[in-house]
Amino acid sequence: MGRRRGQEESATSCVEGLLAQYREAPRPSRAEVLRFSGVGRLDVYNITAPFFDEGRWVLAGRVEKRFSEVSEVRFFTPDEKGAWRLLPGAPAFPLQDPFVTRIHGELLFGGVETFIDPEGHPPYFWRWRTVFFRGESLSTLRPFARGPIGMKDIRLVELEDGTIGVFTRPQGERGGRGKIGFFTLSRLDDLQKAPWEEAPLLEGLFSEEEWGGANEAQLLPGGKVLVLGHVARFGASGHRHYYPMAFVFDPKDLSHDEAVLLGERQTFLPGPSKHRGVRDVVFPGGLHRIPGEQAVLYAGISDAGAQRLWLPDIFAHLGYHPHPLVPRPEDLKDLMAGATQKIAGG
Repeated sequence: MGRRRGQEESATSCVEGLLAQYREAPRPSRAEVLRFSGVGRLDVYNITAPFFDEGRWVLAGRVEKRFSEVSEVRFFTPDEKGAWRLLPGAPAFPLQDPFVTRIHGELLFGGVETFIDPEGHPPYFWRWRTVFFRGESLSTLRPFARGPIGMKDIRLVELEDGTIGVFTRPQGERGGRGKIGFFTLSRLDDLQKAPWEEAPLLEGLFSEEEWGGANEAQLLPGGKVLVLGHVARFGASGHRHYYPMAFVFDPKDLSHDEAVLLGERQTFLPGPSKHRGVRDVVFPGGLHRIPGEQAVLYAGISDAGAQRLWLPDIFAHLGYHPHPLVPRPEDLKDLMAGATQKIAGG
């Protein structure tokens, strides 16, 4: 897992080092382009991993026109041909980049809301914030909290002692281009008045020229947390480069192991992009760990499509904690049955 990092260390990690480690010891992988129906010619990307809701598998995705960022989050369920069809009667939310988990038995769903800020100053009127919904199922979701203006990549996880871990991503004076913070709460009701900007930062994950955030958090045996996230940077031409990564985090002392890349754009299959500047973007949405040392990564690709990637579970030695969105690990095998046998590349 690499050397251990603590809160007191300075940020020395960089994408070049993580890429070198990844390329020096390539792991076998297999990618599949996910197909969607029911939304016409609209793109579906930045998806969640499938989750179980009211007796069926469901996947949330960001849906929008190719050359627009006015989006909705819609929900899909697998069909008999291995594709994902729009779920009839499911809610639609005017949000971007969905995420989902269960906290204290409730379904927690969220996404990024964009809006025009009347207090903005030219030319900065377009703002965003994370909004949260809760309920017993998709059909009963209701809004209950909002994050601060300008903060994306907020993720929650129920910890071993029943408290709620909250990963943040401040920017600016404290967070630079974007770092990961962490704090805990006792109840979901406390999220509306959470200490967003005061959360301690996890140091050592990104250099000052990079940024990143948490995309999903899963509890591990013993109380640690597996954090699926992304690290990003600008290339020499000004284009964005996003890489899926993961690390193990200890909420007791805020220490963490060194991040490990799970892939890069060329690990996945070729596909369209929203524009040239995001061709090298992989935005992870969820990770299914299947006992037997296999994992499946779900990700948005180039802001225009969605894929899943089979890869070895490099965290298998840490064991498996029941996933709040997956009733039984063996149920994942049926979900994967429609996969193709295409080899990743390009």
